[in-house]
Amino acid sequence: MVLTEQTDLRTGDLIYGENMMDDPMKESQIQKLFNGSTVLITGGTGFLGKLLVEKLLRSCPDVKKLYLIARPKKNKEITKRLQEQFDDELYNKLRKVSPDFEEKIGIIEGDVGLTGLGVSEEDRAKITKEVEFIFHGAATVRFDEALKTAVEINVRGTREMLHLARACTKLRAYVHISTAYSNCPLNEIDEKFYEAPLAGDKLIDLVENMDVKILNSITPGLLGEFPNTYAYTKSAAEDIVQKYSKGLPVAMFRPSIVIGTAREPLQGWIDNVYGPTGVVVGAAVGLIHALNCNPKAIADLVPGDLVVNGCIAAAWKTARDYPGNHEEAPVDQLPTIYNYVSSEQAPLSWENFMKYNEVHGFEVPTISAIWYYLFMITPSKFLYNFYCLFLHWIPAYIVDAVLVLIGKKPMLRKAYKKIEKFSAVIGYFALREWKFHNNNTQNLHKELCDADKDIFNCDMGSVDWNEYCKAYIKGVRVHLLKDPLDTIPQSKRRHFRLKVLHYFCISLLCFGLVKLLMFLTRMVLG
Repeated sequence: MVLTEQTDLRTGDLIYGENMMDDPMKESQIQKLFNGSTVLITGGTGFLGKLLVEKLLRSCPDVKKLYLIARPKKNKEITKRLQEQFDDELYNKLRKVSPDFEEKIGIIEGDVGLTGLGVSEEDRAKITKEVEFIFHGAATVRFDEALKTAVEINVRGTREMLHLARACTKLRAYVHISTAYSNCPLNEIDEKFYEAPLAGDKLIDLVENMDVKILNSITPGLLGEFPNTYAYTKSAAEDIVQKYSKGLPVAMFRPSIVIGTAREPLQGWIDNVYGPTGVVVGAAVGLIHALNCNPKAIADLVPGDLVVNGCIAAAWKTARDYPGNHEEAPVDQLPTIYNYVSSEQAPLSWENFMKYNEVHGFEVPTISAIWYYLFMITPSKFLYNFYCLFLHWIPAYIVDAVLVLIGKKPMLRKAYKKIEKFSAVIGYFALREWKFHNNNTQNLHKELCDADKDIFNCDMGSVDWNEYCKAYIKGVRVHLLKDPLDTIPQSKRRHFRLKVLHYFCISLLCFGLVKLLMFLTRMVLG
């Protein structure tokens, strides 16, 4: 047995051990597959995309080239935008093991929302000639996105990507990243295709040929039982995948609600306030005090790093198993679908999720807090509105009135209008519960060799939610609120002062209510 010096692909540290080549179960089959390969990623500037780029380059160090389709944003050149992304601490471990990793990244200027993806003929030729693996994750994730924009990016963009994939002469695997809620009007969701409310091609034709004002006016009728344009267009995109993937090595990955990382490359890393993370941030700073939510319902949350590992594993299995990679492919073979959820192996209720965050949040309060933490969840719409009236709106009007009197701009009412809209969006998922089947996902993890189960762990059963939330709440504090952990002593002092002020105001309010009640009683009896 040969001892070798290697780099731990998760930590970047040097380790010593037996030569993996001596035991096939210790040799990473995923690394072997990606050695010398060229990969194309869409959505590489989004949350999952950033993690996917980092993971592939760090854990598959022999990847030859990684192309990113990206567009300029906010008057920033693509190269500058991506340079800022790669300067983030998310890439520190990758930089440690591969200082020149950026040399492997090729930037393709394009826009998934445009016909032909907005890619030049020269770049298209490069892609079709070189690319072996495609991860299509680009999407607009805004729940209130205009239907035209959502269809152009989520539905037509998917069709354009599959046309591009069909032209790739070396294609070995294509992973389409969807969502577990693409069929959310159903109560039970299996790992199979469901009929879309409107065929993807027909939906594309509709938005391309209809006046925008008319389209916006009929959008509620088109959505039907779907809560938003995001879920609706993701359903239509799956119809496109089913139709245009025939004869191609395609897999579809459906993660549920994606939140911060569990283990790598940083515990608790998160760069957005979508979904429950927005609630946690709002509650942590003392801005959100109530949520219309069923506390006993399952919060189907999945850490971003495990999702990315699952996507990579799905690409490996697709490349390994797809007949077209070895012989003539049957055109009627449907893509394998993976429901990536936590409700089967690691169920967590909304009540426990908030409790864990509360317990660990008190240990690391943020210095950004504007009020003491007070948060309640209720499935009752009446109670929710009652809480909002007394804990959100009345304080907002009082504070804004004071701000106007001292010559400053009012801000709380505007903030609570946004929070009300946000709460309505997340309320749909927080009040309901779905039964997901995920046999394909469970089998995927079982089929990984020992090395890949460690390097590309995608087992939701390995997640301890209490420990996860301990790191998650710190990640929210550090990465979103930009509040370093060395401010904890000052934060705790501030938190105590806010607590005293909070209970003083509560006592004052109770005293006033008692006085008012006594006055009204005397008026009635007098």
